[in-house]
Amino acid sequence: MRITFIPLFIFTCLLFSCQESFTETEVSLESYKVEDGFELEVVAAEPLLKAPVAIDFDYKGRVWVAQMPGYMSDMQGSEEDDPTGSILILEDLDADGVADHSKVFMDSIVMPRALSHVYGGLLYAIPPNLWFVEIENDLPVNRVLVDSIYAVEGNPEHQPNALELNIDNWIYNAKSNFRYRRDNGVWLKEPTTFRGQWGMTHDNFGRLYYNDNSRVLLGDYVLPNTLIGNKYFTPKASVDKLLTTDQRVYPLHATSVNRGYAKGVLNADSLLVDATAACGPLVYRGGAFTEEYDQNVFICIPEGNLIKRALLTFTGDSIIAKHAWQGKEFLASTDEGFRPVSLKNGPDGSMYIVDMHRGMIGHHAYLSPYLKEKTKITRIDTIIDFGRILKVKRKNEVATIIPDFDALGATELVSLLSNTNGWIRDRAQHYLIFKRLTKATDEIKDVVLNSENKLSQIHALYVLEGWDALSFDFLTEVMKSEHSEVVAHALVLSKRFVSKENIEKAAKVFNTVIDRNNLELDIYLANGLGQWLALNEVKFTPILEKMLERRLNNSTVTESLISSLSNADSLISQNSVFMDKFKHTEFVNKLARSLSDKKNEKKNSIFTRKSINEDNRTSGAKMFYQICASCHGANGQGIDGLAPPLMGSEHVKNTERLALIILHGLEGPVHVNGVEYNINLAMPGLIRNETITNKDIADIISYVTNAFSDVPKTLSKERINELRSIKSSTGMEFTEKELQALDK
Repeated sequence: MRITFIPLFIFTCLLFSCQESFTETEVSLESYKVEDGFELEVVAAEPLLKAPVAIDFDYKGRVWVAQMPGYMSDMQGSEEDDPTGSILILEDLDADGVADHSKVFMDSIVMPRALSHVYGGLLYAIPPNLWFVEIENDLPVNRVLVDSIYAVEGNPEHQPNALELNIDNWIYNAKSNFRYRRDNGVWLKEPTTFRGQWGMTHDNFGRLYYNDNSRVLLGDYVLPNTLIGNKYFTPKASVDKLLTTDQRVYPLHATSVNRGYAKGVLNADSLLVDATAACGPLVYRGGAFTEEYDQNVFICIPEGNLIKRALLTFTGDSIIAKHAWQGKEFLASTDEGFRPVSLKNGPDGSMYIVDMHRGMIGHHAYLSPYLKEKTKITRIDTIIDFGRILKVKRKNEVATIIPDFDALGATELVSLLSNTNGWIRDRAQHYLIFKRLTKATDEIKDVVLNSENKLSQIHALYVLEGWDALSFDFLTEVMKSEHSEVVAHALVLSKRFVSKENIEKAAKVFNTVIDRNNLELDIYLANGLGQWLALNEVKFTPILEKMLERRLNNSTVTESLISSLSNADSLISQNSVFMDKFKHTEFVNKLARSLSDKKNEKKNSIFTRKSINEDNRTSGAKMFYQICASCHGANGQGIDGLAPPLMGSEHVKNTERLALIILHGLEGPVHVNGVEYNINLAMPGLIRNETITNKDIADIISYVTNAFSDVPKTLSKERINELRSIKSSTGMEFTEKELQALDK
């Protein structure tokens, strides 16, 4: 018996030792409160990932993560230039819904901040570059540089990000005025409206939404790039609009907020009142929540450890957002490590949350003295070795089977264009395009013309656009659709077919469209009218007149018209009968301004801006650490025998005095907060360093006043230049008394 037992025991040990190990971190969600009817689940957690900032899903539905653990790993951000970032593939090998493995796709990179699965590969941002790589056996191959000036290096809070693939087949970015797409293997880049700060999302129609720190939701009333046809006109009434004036948030506890000392930031219970770091908005298009949640917008409020829910109302020429509730949020937690920074619609219809789970997520260049002192007590800066991906789903929701897109044929992909899940529809559209499955052209055209599902019609229309398989005749047929949203897209796409050969057809179909008296259609009809008018004034001026008579005081329609008139603006302005009829109207006033700007070569800034420059405080912080920190200390606390403290110093609060000190230097004794510092060294000025510009001095002042006083201030480059000529009695360093005398 003993002889037979030993081999059996060895065999059993070997069998179990060969089994795949599944390690899933257990995370308590007791401190999280989600809206009734929903469940919050952990998809992945540390140690599988650390400091995630963005995710996307591949053709199998796996989560890919961009993570940057070097960001704010300490209060000085000392590791942000280190190659500690990576892109991971999260895997759920035991198929229980929780990731148990992470596979490194790319590592040793600096601050990866955005990624997108497109064209069968991965598009990703590593400042200053935007890259695309093909994927082979989960490894990167054939890397292509898409844009060498996608983003300057520096503060991730103020650099392009998002890489949002929209329904129109273009990829849009927050904090950027450029969009991208690939056509026949060639990457294209062109100007677009500058939008937002961190994160971007789109609705079922293709409008874009975004936000910035203190404004929870911004958006465009119209489809992207429809109002920038005239380079000498900058639309303001219909793009980059504040969709709600209500910035109120309702955290469950008192959180650490950078400007918590400022009046109105906190209430009497030390609770945050309004958003100060809003980011990562998401239009929910998953189709798995109840109908009332369809196209609601969810917004990350990481400083309040919560996620807001807002309802959208579409008026035809504008969008109005309203918070779903007053006094509570969709999801909130008392866990101060909960830092939602991005949201995504998932392949299963759930809403996925990127929780950076880091105590300090505000860049060191912007940290206030108030928060630095508070952190000494709360120690939230020690929350650094964490990171989570969470998801919200309906209670008792049966898991959706995610199709393997690589295994689907053309007909199967076409059928998915009508799926209730927007992620599925978007992905099916994209696969049909980049795989060039043009054998399904007849099926796609049938969907466009005959489907009763307007969403599938729009997606199918842009499949044809991606294949370059549209014609003006086909689009005129689409313009007969009962769905105004579908007709609107057909009108937008018809602009590329403006020609003398199509004049008669265009005049006929446009008169049919304008007779529908639909505000939304008037906007997009107006948007292409000018190009046709330039070809035939007689046929299209009456349509323009009818449009203006009906929408005389409508700013969105007016901007759409002005945008279309880039080649016909002079023609209209010289039509005295027309101009007299509409004199003193918004249209004529904006046309006159556009003509004036054209004469003076004053273009919309998106056509002149080549890249996004580093923000001044981040530039100032870099210079401070290079030049000043060695004596004054990284935290401005001063160093005995070298330099007095800057924190709270009266010399910092007075920006002109500060500029004189930086320029010309200072010799002691010096008083700071009533304490005398009689250091036997003089601080040299920077005026003799010809490489230090007025902008550099201004940036240092911007950073120092923010970091070491309660009132951030700036000083213009022009004033700094004037201060260069103000000298001390010796022509060398100033004394404290001389500076005080100049204040009077």
